[in-house]
Amino acid sequence: MSDGLDIVGLSAWYGTDRVLADVQMEIRPGQVTAIIGPSGCGKSTLLRCLNRMHEELPNARATGSVMFGDWDLYAPDSDPTDVRLHIGMVFQRPNPFPTMTVFENVVAGLKLRGHYDRVNLKERAEQAMRQAGVWDELKDRLNKPGGRLSGGQQQRLCIARALAVEPQVLLMDEPASALDPISTQLVEDTIVQLKNEVTIVIVTHNMQQAARISDRTAFMLRESAERPAALIEIDDTRQMFTKPIDKRTEAYITGRFG
Repeated sequence: MSDGLDIVGLSAWYGTDRVLADVQMEIRPGQVTAIIGPSGCGKSTLLRCLNRMHEELPNARATGSVMFGDWDLYAPDSDPTDVRLHIGMVFQRPNPFPTMTVFENVVAGLKLRGHYDRVNLKERAEQAMRQAGVWDELKDRLNKPGGRLSGGQQQRLCIARALAVEPQVLLMDEPASALDPISTQLVEDTIVQLKNEVTIVIVTHNMQQAARISDRTAFMLRESAERPAALIEIDDTRQMFTKPIDKRTEAYITGRFG
């Protein structure tokens, strides 16, 4: 199965408010795709649609297709729980389970899926923590509470928790926005290293971050409260930041609005 995504005609609503309109976008495998745009332009909504978390919100729904290989994630027989086995998510603020140890945090998803073999859990925990760039820092603190780590360590612990179930795609909603510069750099380094193993889609308000770590960048915009958000353009990151096609993209990137 392909580990990229093909988004076709994706729209989203909160109640009667259509907040996202007919998004067409290819998420290429083995790359980092950044989604940028001003606040309220549908970035996080789009991200949550990709693993069907959007519809978990009250009165929220989505239509269209998200193709994962030959699998339409929005087909009537698609189980959202199965979708999230393949498409993981890391949120804006670190959210480790505070009463669980570091080790228990990393393997929590595996246990929910019925994996209890201690040897296997240890192997998967170490592998995921190495992928997330946090093994060397925490290997001697596996039995300490996850909630007592620094903010940057907590976020990379959450990345490890997401990776432990071996998703093919990882969604990241402003994963460094609550972190200090040093922790942000560590998370960015982790993202760059991970793209060799997992396809990444990241929402960020930080255009410098998008320029540093992404292969492709998508610009989204909601031009008024009466109109839904839309994808304005998507292209290779260097092209987007040096010679975007749409004047609205250029205006946003150069700081004339947003």
